[in-house]
Order: sequence, then structure tokens, then C-alpha cells
Amino acid sequence: MFMFKLNEHKTNVFTELSAGFTTFLTMMYIVPVNGFILADAGLPMEAVITATALITILATLFSGLWSNTPIAMSVGMGLNAYFSYGLVLGMNIPWQTALGIVFLSGILFVILSFTNFRVWIMTSIPMNLRRAISAGIGTFIAFIGLKQMGMIVDNEATLVALGDFSNSNVLLGVLGLVLSFAFYSYKVKGAFVLSIGITSVVAWSTGLGELPTELLSAPASIAPIAFELDIASALTLSLLPVIITFLITDMFDTLGTLTGVGTRAKLFQENNKDDKSLQKTLEADAMATTAGSLLGVSTTTAFIESASGVEEGGRTGLTAVFTAAFFVCTLFMLPLFKSIPGNAIYPVLVVVGVLMFTELGKINFEDTDLATSAGAFFIVVLMPLTFSITNGIAAGFLVFTIIKLARNEYKDLNLGILVITFISLLAFIL
Repeated sequence: MFMFKLNEHKTNVFTELSAGFTTFLTMMYIVPVNGFILADAGLPMEAVITATALITILATLFSGLWSNTPIAMSVGMGLNAYFSYGLVLGMNIPWQTALGIVFLSGILFVILSFTNFRVWIMTSIPMNLRRAISAGIGTFIAFIGLKQMGMIVDNEATLVALGDFSNSNVLLGVLGLVLSFAFYSYKVKGAFVLSIGITSVVAWSTGLGELPTELLSAPASIAPIAFELDIASALTLSLLPVIITFLITDMFDTLGTLTGVGTRAKLFQENNKDDKSLQKTLEADAMATTAGSLLGVSTTTAFIESASGVEEGGRTGLTAVFTAAFFVCTLFMLPLFKSIPGNAIYPVLVVVGVLMFTELGKINFEDTDLATSAGAFFIVVLMPLTFSITNGIAAGFLVFTIIKLARNEYKDLNLGILVITFISLLAFIL
């Protein structure tokens, strides 16, 4: 255990074990949830569940060993929804091409993670626009969750309308939503897992779901999705904005997560110039995204649920190693995961969306200039309305730049903003 420097970090094996188990409980939901989301894009659920478990194990293990931080990694919420509902279903892009997009964004992230690009992009884009991107993704995945649950439905006159709350499946979704919010608000360990479990039991006992005939089985093969990515089809100018969207969103998501978790664990301290843990964690994240696309899943990222392990005292990569070890059991839980009703799963999207949306509250619109306020508005509103993270980001940066130019505020338009604005323009032209 010397490689983890437990004494230096004032921790021990038992504490790291407890922290790893806590992180596992809080993020185990991602395996069945990602299975449902990517299955909607046409990928075989059985293969996706196995691939999700595998990339979680491999990425978290690598993160712990490479960076020696208690950061767990898995398929990111938000970009997996964009993958299925924005690209495959919204833009009619084959899922193989969408995996190619994820791969290319991962390769770019790998290259850039070894440079000062992350510093440049973070200093180039105003903090309020970065917060708006997080909030916009939150509204996007919450909207998807509500739609999948049947709480909102199509309407020819108004585009969307309230769903039928006399429908038993919709009520099941409402139950899941209430339980998810309740357990999370009371800081119950494994809040999402517990809400999914209780909602599933209710569904099975009332005939709204089919009780699994067995709980465990051998892992399903990932052959139907592994190495099926189509990189050539993704290498088109029209998809460049989408690739950049995946890159920037993953980078913001990871840096935001590491900032939050690192503050509590006293990691990634700016005043410690010898601390290479942030750089190594970013490298692990980038390589995990690339590897995930090869296995057949969307973008992999650092999970904010790692904070739960930190709260339990986890301070080193040994926490992540234990988390990865616990995830091995999810490889054998396919029958149980497949029997979970959709409306026990989709409420989690809504709650995660709400949590991401709270970033908007950190923007002081009274003291913010018009360009930033308008840009933030279009980012947040257009992501769910157009079913596209790319369109939301593109519209927001275009509006921001246009207003700055109109007001002759050229000093606020650095190279980073101009590059993203140009790419945003391509998103609407191509």
C-alpha cells in the first residue's frame, strides 16, 4: 500500500475501503440507467450494461492507480442522453457514427490534457457561460426524463403538454421521482439506488413490471457494440461542432467535479505547484473516454458521487481501487437490471438534471452584462427545446459575441471565445 502514501494523506486501509464502498453505492445506478438510455438509441441493452460496468471498473481502477486520487469514473450523465436522444434519434446519426464522435473527442482530450489547453480554455470562457452550460445540460436531461416517464407528452398545438396522471405507469414514475428527491435531500447513502429498488418492487408487486426469474447470471457479451464505432463517418465538417461539444462538455464536467471533490479532500491545490494529481486525473478521464468508445459506450467522465467517498474519509487512489472492485459484482446482475421498469430509472435523470440546473443560481444576473445574460439564456433554453447540447452552446456563444461586437466591447472577445463562436456558426450553417 506504500504507493498510495496512506500515512502522508492521514488515512488507512479500512477508511479507504469504507469510502470506496460508499462511492460504489452512490453511483451504482449508472449501470442500469446507462443501459436504458443507450438502448433507446438502438444499442443492445445487455451489451451496454456489461460495457458500462467494464468501463467503470477499468476507468476507476486506472484513475486510482495513475493519479492516486479518490475519483471514480463512469459513463457521464448528460452526454449519454445527448448521444441517444440528440444525435441518434434527433439527428438520425447511426450509433456507430456517434461512437466515432465520442472516440475523436476523446483523442482530442488525450492530446490536450498533456498541454496547457485546459488552462487556456478555462480562462477564455466566462465562468457564467460555463455555469449556463451545466444548467442547460441539466434542463436537457430533466426534460428527457419527464418525457420518458410520460409526465409531459407531444401536443400538436403547443408542442408539449402535461401527461396523463391517471396512467399507472406515469404514477409509478411520480413515485420514483418523489423517492429520489426525498432520499437525496436526506443525504441517504445510495439514494438513487434505493429509490430505483423501491419503485421496482412496487412495480413488480402491482403487475407494472415483470419480476426477475433470477438475480445473477454470467455477463452478456459486448461483441455487438465493441469496436463497432465508425470513425470515418464522424470525420466530416458538419459533425465538427458536435465533436467539439463533446470535448468541451466533458472537460467542463470533469474540471467542475474535480474542483468540488478536491476542495473537500484538499486535493488539486493551486498553491501546491508539485501536485500533479489534477493533470493525471484529467489524463485518466481522457483515456477512459477513448477506451469507452471502443467498448461501445458514450463519454466517460469523473463522477461527482466521488464526493460521498471523500466525506467517508477517502483521500487516495486506494478508495478508487476499492470502488472499482465493488463494481465487479454489477457484471453479474444483468437479470436484475433488465427487469427494472423504465419509470423506476428515468426519475434519476430528472433529479440529476435539477442538481446540474442549480449552477444557474450562481449567476448574478443583476450584476451581469447583457451579452452574458442573453448568452446564458439561449444556452439554457435551446438545449431542451432543440434536443441538442450543440445548438444550445452554439446559440449562446453567437449571441454573446454579437452583442459584444455591437457594443464595441472588443476587449471581452479573446481568441478562445472567437474560435468557439466560429465553430458555433458552423453548427447552424452546415
